[in-house]
Amino acid sequence: MADLLYMPLLDIEEQPRTSKKTPRVASLDVFRGLCVFLMMLVDYGGAIFPIIAHSPWNGLHLADFVMPFFLFIAGVSLALVYKRVPNRIEATRKAVLRAAELFLLGVILQGGYLHGINSLTYGVDMKRIRWLGILQRISVGYIFAALCEVWLSCRSQRDASFLKSYYWHWGVAFSLSAIYLGLLYGLYVPDWQFEMSNATSSVTPTNQSYVYMVKCSVRGDLGPACNSAGMIDRYVLGIDHLYKKPVYRNLKECIMSTNGQVPESSPSWCHAPFDPEGVLSSITAAVACIIGLQYGHSLAHLQDHKQRMQNWILFSLSLLLVGLLLAAIGDPVNKSLYTFSYMLITSASAGITYSAIYLLVDVYDHRCLTFFLEWMGKHSLSIFVLITSNLAVIAVQGFYWKAPENNLIHWIVSRFVHS
Repeated sequence: MADLLYMPLLDIEEQPRTSKKTPRVASLDVFRGLCVFLMMLVDYGGAIFPIIAHSPWNGLHLADFVMPFFLFIAGVSLALVYKRVPNRIEATRKAVLRAAELFLLGVILQGGYLHGINSLTYGVDMKRIRWLGILQRISVGYIFAALCEVWLSCRSQRDASFLKSYYWHWGVAFSLSAIYLGLLYGLYVPDWQFEMSNATSSVTPTNQSYVYMVKCSVRGDLGPACNSAGMIDRYVLGIDHLYKKPVYRNLKECIMSTNGQVPESSPSWCHAPFDPEGVLSSITAAVACIIGLQYGHSLAHLQDHKQRMQNWILFSLSLLLVGLLLAAIGDPVNKSLYTFSYMLITSASAGITYSAIYLLVDVYDHRCLTFFLEWMGKHSLSIFVLITSNLAVIAVQGFYWKAPENNLIHWIVSRFVHS
């Protein structure tokens, strides 16, 4: 199977067929493999070790670095994919097509069509399908960064500074950031209500539903209940199309039980769906991808290792400093809202991590230490599909001893997760 995630995001060079293909940059594959490995680690290990799972709301855990790392490497790779653009119209057509392929694949994988570990049914009610997810967010960041690189690059001479050559990129990034901040802090969020059916609430009677009321009437609130990101998703996507088990249910206010249900004694918003890959937060995700694109320009246009490293480290430390400053003055580090401080801190972390990998793999040529991650990076989509669709887990679950419940997955879940 052709690796779609590899093709649209991570091809090292895409040139006309008559041109000579540039050798691969091994550090890109290693970093991509690291992203996949971290995703596997937090997906399967997060239930056993909550400290590495997503932070319930504000804060940073290991899992909160995975999405920004994917967006970063997508941006870096695009600078090499579109290093030369002989035909902008054709390049745009390919970029739009690839973004659409990623988005559609994401809907199939995370929209609810494929069954889970404890459910052997398949198919999804179109009235409840989840439209947004991991690949959909990557596709949004990809298309913004790709269009910037294809249409807004002004590099005319080799000695021109990156700031001057790509000032339109920064203009787009600042404009998107201003739109995001304006909507996040400026929109008024009224009181709202939602209906919970018996399919998702363990306490309501059969064939009945319960209507929950959430009191808001605020502006600029960044809590789980009354933020404008959730309001936009409810209006644009519809509440039935949002993620049904948001991570904020792990907050102490929600007191989620061991069976994954929220007690009726919890606040009303604890029962509500919320999509961490929502419409508003995709704006700053696109900015993160554009930031990765700027790192890629050093890789594409500079030949000296030292100069590349100096640019990356300086840029990373600058982003980190600004992100920490914003967090200190009140902009919380929040993955679910993809806040500006979160975007800057995680982008800086991605830049520092990639710089270290580049130094190890491409400068000192210690590829033997990272060959497994490099292999994972070259087969990123295949691994992603196996994980997201639960095919790998279901395959293991299919082997049991005497009774179907006597399988390795059931033993791990009962031994470590429910203990």
